[in-house]
Amino acid sequence: MRLAILDDYQGVALSLGPWDRLAGKAEITVFRDHIHDEVALAERLLPFDAILAVRERTPFPASLLQRLPNLRLLISTGERNKSFDVPAAKAAGITVCGTPSFGAPTVDITWGLILALLRGITHQQTALRAGQWQTFVGGALEGRTLGVVGLGKLGRRVAQVGQAFGMRVVAWSQNLTAEAAAAVGAERVEKADLLAQSDVVTMHLVLSERSRGIIGAADLAQMKPTAYIVNTSRGPLIDQPALIAALVAGTIAGAGLDVFDIEPLPSDHPILSAPNTVLTPHLGYVTQENYSAYYKGGVEVVEAYLAGSPIRLLQG
Repeated sequence: MRLAILDDYQGVALSLGPWDRLAGKAEITVFRDHIHDEVALAERLLPFDAILAVRERTPFPASLLQRLPNLRLLISTGERNKSFDVPAAKAAGITVCGTPSFGAPTVDITWGLILALLRGITHQQTALRAGQWQTFVGGALEGRTLGVVGLGKLGRRVAQVGQAFGMRVVAWSQNLTAEAAAAVGAERVEKADLLAQSDVVTMHLVLSERSRGIIGAADLAQMKPTAYIVNTSRGPLIDQPALIAALVAGTIAGAGLDVFDIEPLPSDHPILSAPNTVLTPHLGYVTQENYSAYYKGGVEVVEAYLAGSPIRLLQG
């Protein structure tokens, strides 16, 4: 088997998985760079009959799958991948599998961004290293309102941390009930009320056609000028041009973003020059523990496939 591991940005894939178990069974090639162009990507991947993709870094739509006649096994890290066209893969005779993951590390990044915004941590570190002392007065979390958009697995954890900080927590999503919100100590409100009341709005929705652009210019206009918005879910949940416009105009206080409409983020992307932002390169799931679970699971998937009994089949 010829196996390609994609988008290993940090160069850690081989050190964090038990790949020696595949000695004599698979020839492994690791790619650290990312290719956006589908034709060039297909040319690179054409020789491989197995591919392991890290989350949604490289999508596999039907058009790409059609260019890969040798592909027989497609693996995604994690239990689901919205960027894989699973029905098209199955129609082409490609087995699609996932791996386990570890914990909820995106909760960590969410609160890192919130704290950095409200306390000016990144700015104050830069100022301190430049010889300045206390150039910014931050704001406490206690007594403020946290608005959680999407109260699923991650949203619930984020809400609980907010409560530990002494915050009032309100929540909204299309299907959220008052009872489900109350079960984690949150108050279910309408989206407009959440935006108007919150000092921090944090996004925790799965990206779909229904949720794409769910925060647009009109929604941002409902936020307080002293409020912050944080997105660690998927970039397209927020209308990016509208967000940049709000930041430039100062109609919101700032934004903490771990996800973007284009990833990896181009060096000339306008969000990089927008004021009052804390930006991280999609680190939500990037931990040693999670990567170890991904790559161990990837080895298990290959072993099971070669044994004729595929595991963790993804549904499309």
